[in-house]
Amino acid sequence: MNDMGALATLPAAEFSAAASLAPPLPAPPPASTPRVSILLLCYRDAAYIRAAIDSAFAQTVACEIIISNDCSDDGTFELAVEQVAAYRGPHQVSVRRTASNRGVTAHFNEVMALASGDIIVMMAGDDIAYPQRVATILDAFGRAPQAMVLGSDFDGIDTDGSPVRISFRQRPERYEFDYYVRIGRLIGLLGATLAFRRCVFDRFGPLLGPIEDNALSLRGALLGQSLCLRQPLIQYRRHSGSVSGTVFARDEPREVAMRRRYERTVQFYRGTADDLDACLRQIPDLPAKKRRLAEQVLAMYRIEAQAREAILLQPRWRWIGPVMRGLAQRGLRRKSAERALKLLIPRAWFGLR
Repeated sequence: MNDMGALATLPAAEFSAAASLAPPLPAPPPASTPRVSILLLCYRDAAYIRAAIDSAFAQTVACEIIISNDCSDDGTFELAVEQVAAYRGPHQVSVRRTASNRGVTAHFNEVMALASGDIIVMMAGDDIAYPQRVATILDAFGRAPQAMVLGSDFDGIDTDGSPVRISFRQRPERYEFDYYVRIGRLIGLLGATLAFRRCVFDRFGPLLGPIEDNALSLRGALLGQSLCLRQPLIQYRRHSGSVSGTVFARDEPREVAMRRRYERTVQFYRGTADDLDACLRQIPDLPAKKRRLAEQVLAMYRIEAQAREAILLQPRWRWIGPVMRGLAQRGLRRKSAERALKLLIPRAWFGLR
């Protein structure tokens, strides 16, 4: 194996540790079993990365495991290198880091180019997967040929790994376009729980936008089904440095949290809309009903981005256009009616200055 110190200094350092001396824990999968790639993406996760990697090693199905650090400066990469160097087991493991900080989606796109699996399982450097996670995912895909993307329930933990209740709207078992229109909310599967067939990426190319979970959920609905398993398959860690905490400004001071949440949500909605729009253009033969519903969801994302941007940056009379488009759009009528009331009250009353 190459010198570890030299590896740690390379901009995009990478090495592999294959199955070797210890008796294998999981049996190699049969030839007919889809090959699985676990993408363990991490950034500033030094306090949690060892537990995350251990949970990947504990999977009961032999996998390709790619541990990729998005060029953080807190020692996460060095800890991962050390842990992989000591690994002896059945999984094919590699660890790398990006040459510069990419951000969530660009990092994901870069690592997807390295993965060889038919099934891609997402992991974060601050979460813990239960040992049966991959086996359960493979079984679910086998029982549901139309399923393209799978998420799951989860158990919440805090920074110390203690159980914590995490408020998350009840997730349906099927994420189809009519669901988004029916409930009027643009919430997809939780990214930390996602697994998907490789064609979800290869069919359409790299993801657009800043966040991967809604884009993958919608791609799965385009190609077949996106499903949520009722079984908790991970321990999902909530802390101030997590991706969700950063995107939605949950732990920032109240006087800045709402503005930043609006700014980030505008980017998130617009990027997801761009990805869905690009995917729709690549499926000219999509069934008419599904296309109609997908276009309604696309319109919902566009209108929500426009409305939040107008509230954030524009005088009140400029809010009227997005509000009126929302009132005319199935799925957004109630939210747009509520938003129309904001025309009558001071901005500070709903958290903006």
